[in-house]
Amino acid sequence: FREIRKMFLEFFRSKGHVIVPSSSLVPHDDPTLLFTNAGMVQFKRLFLGQEKRSYTRAASSQKCVRAGGKHNDLENVGYTHRHHTFFEMLGNFSFGDYFKREAISWAWELLTVHYRLPKERLWISVYEKDDEAYEIWEKEIGIPSDRIVRLGEKDNFWAMGETGPCGPCSEILFDQGEEMSCGRPDCGPECDCDRYLEIWNLVFTQFDRSPDGKLNPLPRPNIDTGMGLERICAVIQGVKSNYDTDLFKELISAIEELSGISYGSGQKEDVAIRVITDHSRAVAFLISDGVLPSNEGRGYVLRRIIRRAIRFGQSLGLKENFLYLITEKVCDIMGKDYKELPDAKSLIKEVVISEENRFRDTLSYGIRILEEEIEKLKAKGSSLIPGDVAFRIYDTYGLSVDLVQDVAREEGLKVDLTGYKAAMEERRTLSQRFWKGSGQKEIPKYLAYLEAEGLESEFLGYETLKCTSRVIAIFIDGEKIDTIHEGQDAEIILDKTPFYGEAGGQVGDTGRLIGQKGTFRVTDTQKHGSSIIVHRGKMKYGTISLDEEIISEVDKNRRYSICRNHTATHLLHAALREILGDHVKQSGSLVAPDRLRFDFSHFSKVHIDTLREIEDRVNTHIMDNHPVEVKVMPREEAFKSGAMAIFEEKYENKVRVVTIGDGISKELCGGTHVRRTGEIGSFKIVSESAVGANLRRIEAVTGHNAVKFMQALETELNELAEMLKSSPQELKGRISQLLKDRKERDREIERLRKRLLNEEMDRLFSETRKIDGIRVHVQEMEAESPKELRELGDQLKLKYRDSIILIGSRTQKKVMLLCLVTGKLRDSLNASEIIREVSEIVGGKGGGRADMAQGGGSLTERFKDALMGAFSIVEERLKGS
Repeated sequence: FREIRKMFLEFFRSKGHVIVPSSSLVPHDDPTLLFTNAGMVQFKRLFLGQEKRSYTRAASSQKCVRAGGKHNDLENVGYTHRHHTFFEMLGNFSFGDYFKREAISWAWELLTVHYRLPKERLWISVYEKDDEAYEIWEKEIGIPSDRIVRLGEKDNFWAMGETGPCGPCSEILFDQGEEMSCGRPDCGPECDCDRYLEIWNLVFTQFDRSPDGKLNPLPRPNIDTGMGLERICAVIQGVKSNYDTDLFKELISAIEELSGISYGSGQKEDVAIRVITDHSRAVAFLISDGVLPSNEGRGYVLRRIIRRAIRFGQSLGLKENFLYLITEKVCDIMGKDYKELPDAKSLIKEVVISEENRFRDTLSYGIRILEEEIEKLKAKGSSLIPGDVAFRIYDTYGLSVDLVQDVAREEGLKVDLTGYKAAMEERRTLSQRFWKGSGQKEIPKYLAYLEAEGLESEFLGYETLKCTSRVIAIFIDGEKIDTIHEGQDAEIILDKTPFYGEAGGQVGDTGRLIGQKGTFRVTDTQKHGSSIIVHRGKMKYGTISLDEEIISEVDKNRRYSICRNHTATHLLHAALREILGDHVKQSGSLVAPDRLRFDFSHFSKVHIDTLREIEDRVNTHIMDNHPVEVKVMPREEAFKSGAMAIFEEKYENKVRVVTIGDGISKELCGGTHVRRTGEIGSFKIVSESAVGANLRRIEAVTGHNAVKFMQALETELNELAEMLKSSPQELKGRISQLLKDRKERDREIERLRKRLLNEEMDRLFSETRKIDGIRVHVQEMEAESPKELRELGDQLKLKYRDSIILIGSRTQKKVMLLCLVTGKLRDSLNASEIIREVSEIVGGKGGGRADMAQGGGSLTERFKDALMGAFSIVEERLKGS
């Protein structure tokens, strides 16, 4: 495969193309796109004419993922020989340079001269109206007309969207032979079967589609081609399946070795091996590009891929963690071509093991529940799993719908996807996280008319904390009024305001509105939509009326505290990415005057020493007093400059970019900040905790609050030292000695407790009988819990070997029972069966393992009957055996 990839790139280098390295699977300059899914993604801005580079010809081998979103091959992977979640796209591109003639002739030359594919097995499809391409293929390349097919817009016309650049395309197909045919008389290149394999798509971007659907010729048409490395490898290496190429053989061998099952031994096993082989590549590459498993966005797709691989691994009998071993193999094989894999090898291992540990047992139980549901449906003669059932299994056990579909497919059933989506929509709750971006909230109905009438609040709070404003609306409980009086709670909207409305994680400002006849105390400010800022509070005294000119004044000390915390949040984010790795992504934040909170993606607890390093890094940036620069620029320009954005967030065409120092931090942010980092004063991490799977939270304080926090800790430390009759400096040694003394006392208490237990066992009722030569010991105990009863049982096991032991304890309300089968008897008698029958005597149930089982009931007056009944129950069981 390396030679095939190299030959492609070297061929186009000889044709004047610049070889461009693969971009990340996460398209950093396009947060609206889930994954890089084609070679042209990194050149999108060139195709749109928004960017110019030093070259007009390029070629690449691009990492791609098609799973989730519009382009989703996940459910087909494993069941076909040519679908993948991760693949490499070989492509050559022209940005207003060459066009159809060169693209076609070079593609033909590479395939037939360099790759030496037999010409007679290559077929061509063109767009039905593209006479130019047809003539080039027929008259210049010499393809017989009976091997060129014209297809419609659905198959052979490419568009970037509803409007914009688009054009016809031409596909080169390889005839794999009649044995791969569907057998239909009309089987041809337009058929979906495996006979005619699409190996290379040449897109001729020559039109600009206007909103009315008209195709306008582009002044400088472009070329965008794509050929999957996996498919061309299969064709050149003469195999019918991509999985039989050298790209996958080593991975398949590793799975065979782990599972003890040979590839080719059966259809079900082959599907499982193909799934694991493919998914292990996607998992390794996604994690190496900074994606971590989560419950949303890219992270959720990764989690689905991992869980699907685990599920198919379990079907091969791989009950213990295995996927991390296959991803390590991916790093070894592909690391020679992509250095990010060996660099992230330990991270990939930790993340995958963490996911396997989290999901393995849940998956086993979830699959069992699903299989029970399938049995019920089959008994009713149904072949459709209801959507609400599929959603319940996902919601309770984490089995995504594609996993449910896989199991259903194996059982000959289908899933009601419409019902599933309806059930999910019904349960869906809006995220409560605060996002850094537009921070827009839905507009309440009573405010909607303001926006409809073009009324809006101009925000001046970046430049000033005080201004003259005009009242444009007043509301009390959603009702519009003209005047607000002393003591009334209300919402006031102004034509312009210095008050920041809560958005992007930053809380709203407080302050006062000073009218001609009274003052309104602002206790909160909220932003609705893109331009309505609502001031909430209480009329302190006097009145304020509609259209009145007032003075708007923000509480400056509170705002400055918020600014310190917001800039500190950016520094914290930068330090986390620098120290923990680029996989760290912001998931939410709170910026308040007294504290800051930052949620981020990370797969494990952050060690105390690492937290200290992060804290030191932030404080160093503060002490270095870096400038904080804010610029407003077009969104595309911001993305191009490397400003960090959030995938799920929607941004306006114009965005604010906050830059700290020289390359320390650059983020899209609508919040307020200090002018230099030194104004923050100091930074102190208060706590680090988990808030979800692979999601951590850091809470911190800055400035005066950081000083107050440290002073409070110092006071506590001094008080603690005084309590323990020590100095703060000697406190650690004093506590260590106290813990050592306590450990010794605990050991002494345990020795005394065991002595008392032995004395108690001698005092309470007990009886031992031999039944058919087997010793059965029954004894009353005094225990407060099942755990304590088990500890007593462990004592008796040492005394009664090769025996059946039944012990019990009763409280005022219940009976607790324990049965043990020891030594060689475990092969012939079952403790779980015995305890079940004994528990029935006291009106209860029981169960457990063959050697140890627990039970009980509520009929305390029958406690002795249950103990004595054990002898007859054992006798009956011995007769039965």
